[in-house]
Amino acid sequence: MVLQREDGGAMNWVLLLVQLPSDPSRHRVAVWRELRRGGAVPVGAGTWALPASPAFQPAIDRARSLCDRGGGTFAILDSVPRDAESEQVLRGAFVSARLEEWSEFGRDCGKFEQEIADEVAKGTLTFSELEEEEQSLDRLRRWYRDLRKRDVLLLPEARDAERRLRACETLLNDFAEQVYEAVRGTDTWSGEFRAIRPGDVA
Repeated sequence: MVLQREDGGAMNWVLLLVQLPSDPSRHRVAVWRELRRGGAVPVGAGTWALPASPAFQPAIDRARSLCDRGGGTFAILDSVPRDAESEQVLRGAFVSARLEEWSEFGRDCGKFEQEIADEVAKGTLTFSELEEEEQSLDRLRRWYRDLRKRDVLLLPEARDAERRLRACETLLNDFAEQVYEAVRGTDTWSGEFRAIRPGDVA
């Protein structure tokens, strides 16, 4: 993976030039969604940018296939900005998109934490509620992995997000212990519960 020239010059980038017929619009929407999901950022009309990294090739291939299916054209250009100002146009757009995603992830972690607090306050300590919260945590884990793959610049916000996710794992473990104690000895006691193991984040 080459993101910076050996001489310390500008980062290598990939520019995608996409053109599709306006009708039917579903093809344009499909390509747009795939590029956004893959981490590409728009930098002009029909022009998208990505750091030159193999991590993005699968998304580029999928978007190109969708474009071909819609009867459009898809050009891939290797690019190295000539100066710092040009570099900032691309880097700034990419970093801004990643920061927005990490911020949204943090807000959802906050919602997860609040949900646990609300259930504890209400005394909703049941296996069914624990299962719902486990599913919510699994979604956060998958989301983190997707965001981490796109953040090839290793922004500090990625490390903050990992710590936030670890805290959510610990919180759910604590909630599972409370559910265990609440249902033990009752008619609903099954003799087991699934603890959340911190770890499988990256």
